[in-house]
Amino acid sequence: MSRKIKLIWDFRGPASAKTAEHHEIHLKEYIIIEKLPLNITGFNIINDMHATAFMVVEEPNMIKVRDALKPHRGEVYSE
Repeated sequence: MSRKIKLIWDFRGPASAKTAEHHEIHLKEYIIIEKLPLNITGFNIINDMHATAFMVVEEPNMIKVRDALKPHRGEVYSE
């Protein structure tokens, strides 16, 4: 079984929470369009000026998704 990679987008500023929440909608749409095997997404509010959106992909799909969606960073995902 391949590792799972969490791709993360950072949003900053007073609208960061709403932007991250909205970005998650587009990540879910991308998963459906590309028929990706995992459907793990979310967003986190770090503070009032920083929020993140994320999606989890299997390692073999990571480069394709990374090149298409340009996340700011990634990390190995653990459940």
